[in-house]
Amino acid sequence: MGIGGLKADGTLRHDGRAPDYDDWLTERPDGGFGLNGDILVWNPLLNMSFELSSMGIRVSPEVMDKQLELCKCPERKKFVWHTMLMDGTLPQTIGGGIGQSRLCQFLLRCAHIGEVQYGWYNPEEVEVLKGHKVNILGRGLPFHHRLSTLDDGN
Repeated sequence: MGIGGLKADGTLRHDGRAPDYDDWLTERPDGGFGLNGDILVWNPLLNMSFELSSMGIRVSPEVMDKQLELCKCPERKKFVWHTMLMDGTLPQTIGGGIGQSRLCQFLLRCAHIGEVQYGWYNPEEVEVLKGHKVNILGRGLPFHHRLSTLDDGN
């Protein structure tokens, strides 16, 4: 609980967790802070903590405003989703679950989610990853392009 917010020593954030998603500021009845309940594991391949799930109460307009200010990125309030949450168009939600691709990435000891989840990835990033022998599904090409190459035997 409270991952992303203030640490025991008073410094901000455990990691680069977004200030505009989970609520990591609200005080709980037990005296702790944060309403997110993420499941983190140690990933020995990446040598860092690794989030398998994202669960919890999402930010309210008031909490998002405070968290954006704390993280020095108040300009995000101008983004469409942020504006809609701030003006009440979107409701505050509760959500989450185990990320299937994240779980596969962890169990199969993959360095990048693109090794288990087909998608479009930045072609420059794909080239760097190839140099590290990381095989990305999709290769940075749009899906329709991949389909057109199937007839060529590529």
